[in-house]
Amino acid sequence: MRAVLCRQHGLPDSLGVEDIADPIPAKGEVLIAVKAAGVNFPDTLIIQNKYQFKPPLPFTPGGELAGVIEALGEGVTGLSLGQHVIAFTGWGAFAEKIAADAKRVLPMPEGMSFEIAASFVMTYGTSYHALKDRAALKAGETVLVLGAAGGVGLAAVEIAKALGARVIAAASNADKLAVCKAHGADDLIDYSKEDLRERIKAITAGQGVDVVYDPVGGKFSEPALRSMAWRGRFLVVGFANGEIPSIALNLTLLKGCSIVGVFWGDFTRREPGASAQDLTELMRLLAAAKLKPLVSETYPLDKVADALNAVMQRRVTGKIVLVP
Repeated sequence: MRAVLCRQHGLPDSLGVEDIADPIPAKGEVLIAVKAAGVNFPDTLIIQNKYQFKPPLPFTPGGELAGVIEALGEGVTGLSLGQHVIAFTGWGAFAEKIAADAKRVLPMPEGMSFEIAASFVMTYGTSYHALKDRAALKAGETVLVLGAAGGVGLAAVEIAKALGARVIAAASNADKLAVCKAHGADDLIDYSKEDLRERIKAITAGQGVDVVYDPVGGKFSEPALRSMAWRGRFLVVGFANGEIPSIALNLTLLKGCSIVGVFWGDFTRREPGASAQDLTELMRLLAAAKLKPLVSETYPLDKVADALNAVMQRRVTGKIVLVP
């Protein structure tokens, strides 16, 4: 089979596509023919050895996929040959086939395309865990989403609206903000042209926001924290900007607010029951058409460097996927 291989840590252009032996499912695993694999910001970090997960070299990147089960390992129950499934794997998805832990495999909803299925679990799972579990978001509260046109950002816009919140979407240009508006954002901030704090103050009549969803980091984190309402919750989701900000802790005292970490990958491992419940609730929202995942582009395996560079340079709206 063909697979993307990371033989040394580095930037996307260092990756190659090679012919390697087909994997054989071990006990508790299933062999999946990959039909589409989601491309996510953590993939760009893993290949540089900058992420929490550090697979041994050489390895195949790619943390989520959709495909068809081709073989069952010993002891696997509840899944069947030929079944269309989604899998969350951490790495290994940028290949034609993968042997995946059956505990991290779930049936694809009927009628869903492989491209949408491969781009759904990580982004929507992260954003739902952040807003529902970590922020305890309530209907009527106001949410500011930074980097709102990206994968997790756009998912956060939709989920916050589905949970009854008012959503302020902040992004870097008018085209991205138009996508946010189409996906449910109530108010828009172009932080390449507008002062973030002043716009938040104007939009909220000086009250501030109850929840900040920040997958970006960098220079906008502190002004967003300064714009929080009393007892607000600041969600630390990631650092797509590349800069991890330093926050003066006296701000949390003055605002009576909380800074809350969001690590969905470890949440799924440590709390599998709660994670499964979240995914069940997400599927209900999807079936009710309250979520509308956006896949803006697809790439073949040979263009993996182009796909990852687009993510690193923050040129992606919604999600992109690899199609082996």
